[in-house]
Amino acid sequence: MRVFTLLSAAMALIAAPLAAQVALPRVQLPQLGPLVGETLDTLDETRSGLQRTVERLARDRLRTIDRLVRRNSDAIEFDAQGAPARRGELLIMDAPANSLGPVLEAGFTLLSQEEVEGLDFSLLRLGVPAGMDLAEAQSTLALLLPQAQVSADNLHFQSGRANGAVLALSAQGTSSSTAPVGMIDGAPGPAVKVTETRGFAEGAPYPSNHGSSVASLLGHAGARTIRVADVYGTDKAGGNALAMTKGLGWLVSRGSKVVTISLVGPRNAVLERAIGAAQRKGVVVVAAVGNDGPAAPPAYPASYDGVVAVTAVDGKRRALIEAGRALHLDYAAPGADIYGRNARGKRIGLRGTSFATPLVAARVSRAIGQGRNWRSALDTEAIDLGEKGPDDTYGRGLVCSTCTGR
Repeated sequence: MRVFTLLSAAMALIAAPLAAQVALPRVQLPQLGPLVGETLDTLDETRSGLQRTVERLARDRLRTIDRLVRRNSDAIEFDAQGAPARRGELLIMDAPANSLGPVLEAGFTLLSQEEVEGLDFSLLRLGVPAGMDLAEAQSTLALLLPQAQVSADNLHFQSGRANGAVLALSAQGTSSSTAPVGMIDGAPGPAVKVTETRGFAEGAPYPSNHGSSVASLLGHAGARTIRVADVYGTDKAGGNALAMTKGLGWLVSRGSKVVTISLVGPRNAVLERAIGAAQRKGVVVVAAVGNDGPAAPPAYPASYDGVVAVTAVDGKRRALIEAGRALHLDYAAPGADIYGRNARGKRIGLRGTSFATPLVAARVSRAIGQGRNWRSALDTEAIDLGEKGPDDTYGRGLVCSTCTGR
């Protein structure tokens, strides 16, 4: 009994999100004595290996961002929080009327006034004075406009990758009773059929492998009306908050009731306001938690209030080790051992929380289209994995579990 207790305690040392990755051998109780030392060593090695993976993911994230900024320094720089953003531009909300005099005298330039279609708010886009970096400009504007909301135009990154075809995605929920779905990403290629695409970045719409895969998954999972806001195009600073905000507004104005976003970035006041405005119009926003690992900062927009945050599992229903985190977690869906289509229409294998997110969005679309409460519908379908009840690894459970077929 003492040996059994010792083994149980050793197993408990592995954190729940990491333990979900490991299939430990089952042994008969009389055999435990000779295996205790070996099992404890294995558990220690497993825990150490997973910890190293988590640390590597965190380092890789920082290296990737640093490399992106250095290679595109003409278009991207770090903001006051150390997050990448469009170089030389700031976004201003709630600036009092006639308050720009001191701002313009300080060398800032008014680049445009943006009326966000469909979301009923506007903002100012300001150019930073020559020789002033973005962080300094943010501090300066905060002093000049203390009542306004000053924000960098932060970049957001796609959260998935192709890795060779494996399991096939089966069409699910093919009923025509589905609510219109909007998608914020890159544009799909011509082989992936969607209802409408509009560009919100330089060179957009421009075919994207990531956008093509997300759109193909939406269609396979049953979404029938799919509109795409391309926020990348060929822009070095694509995926920025302003493009996403304008894209979201367009999708709402075109009647989208569900919007799926398989992108991650830092908290941004402009995008947060846009999502809140869309939600007040009855739109459900679904977003990925990203693939930077559990040591990464909370992912946005998944972490904004009311957004449906989605993580991913593989074909054996194991949580992906690289799955990021959000301030809350709603559902898991298949995000590995599935396939989609790239920009040329070729079948490719997929891995990442990016690809679980459209499956959840399609389920929400189906429930709304059938006149059901989408939360109750998903909760009824969800398979409880991990700890009993909602948890930090699988959220409220696994949905679209039959979306893959061997």
